[in-house]
Amino acid sequence: EKGRQPPLIVTHRIRLGVRIDYPCPATIGADRLANACAAVTRFKLPVIALDFGTALTFDVISRNGAYIGGVIAPGLPLMTRYLAERTELLPQIEIKGHPGWLGRSTVSAMQIGAVVGYRGMVEGILSEMMPHFKGRAPTLLATGGYAAQVVAGLRRPVKLVPNLTLEGLIRMYELNPRP
Repeated sequence: EKGRQPPLIVTHRIRLGVRIDYPCPATIGADRLANACAAVTRFKLPVIALDFGTALTFDVISRNGAYIGGVIAPGLPLMTRYLAERTELLPQIEIKGHPGWLGRSTVSAMQIGAVVGYRGMVEGILSEMMPHFKGRAPTLLATGGYAAQVVAGLRRPVKLVPNLTLEGLIRMYELNPRP
C-alpha cells in the first residue's frame, strides 16, 4: 500500500538514545530497551527502571547514559498462578486494592502474602543494588500492571510512569526514520 512503512524492529542495533554497555546486547528484551530509552530521555541519571509485567525487571542506566544490566524476577501474576497450580486447596486470586495486614480468609491471606511479600522482594533487590551507586542515588521509575500497588508501600521514593515503555517506543521511532 502507498504510504505504508515497514515496522520498526526493536533491537540493540537501532538508534536507542542510550549506549549499551552489556556483554550480550542481543539478549536484552525490546521492552527493556524501550524503558531505557525513555528513562534516558526524561529523567536524571542514573536510573533504575522497574517494570512490573509477566516478569519483574530492574534495568540500570548509568549516570553517563549507558544501559549496564539489571535483574529479572518472577512477576506477581506468575507467583500467584504458581501457588494455585501447585497446591491442592489454594485458589487463583486477583490482586486488587490494599490487602491489609492480616488475612481473615484464604484469599485475603494470599493477597497479603502476594503484595506485601512481593514488595519485600522489591525492597530486597533494591537494597542490594543501591550501595553500588557512588555519588548520586539513582532515580527509581516504575511501570507495568502492578507497579502502582506494589510501589505504594515501598520505603523509598519511586516515580510511577505508567507509559514508560510506550514513551520509549515513540522515542525510538523518532530516532530511526524509515523511507
